[in-house]
Amino acid sequence: MGVRVLSWYFETPLLFAFPPAGRMNFKNMREYLAWLYYQYLLITGIYVLEPWEKSIFNSVLFSAIAMVVYTSYVFVPIHVRLALEFFFENFGGQPESTMALMN
Repeated sequence: MGVRVLSWYFETPLLFAFPPAGRMNFKNMREYLAWLYYQYLLITGIYVLEPWEKSIFNSVLFSAIAMVVYTSYVFVPIHVRLALEFFFENFGGQPESTMALMN
């Protein structure tokens, strides 16, 4: 297993063990997913909670992430379209012809 020291972001160096590069079989994938879940437990600090508290915390977190993703999916394209229309109209749009205004 390779070890990387990520001290450019944190004041104290942290050691994270990454699985070896190359072809991963199912056992390595399962170990990698278990490692990711363990990192999630450590980073969020929920490893100290009881199982029912973990399930409530994970449910609230999953619900919040799902709401953010859904809201982004619904509203971001609308705002991008409106912003593009605004900028194209003000800074680079085609000038309207007088014939189009008369009709």
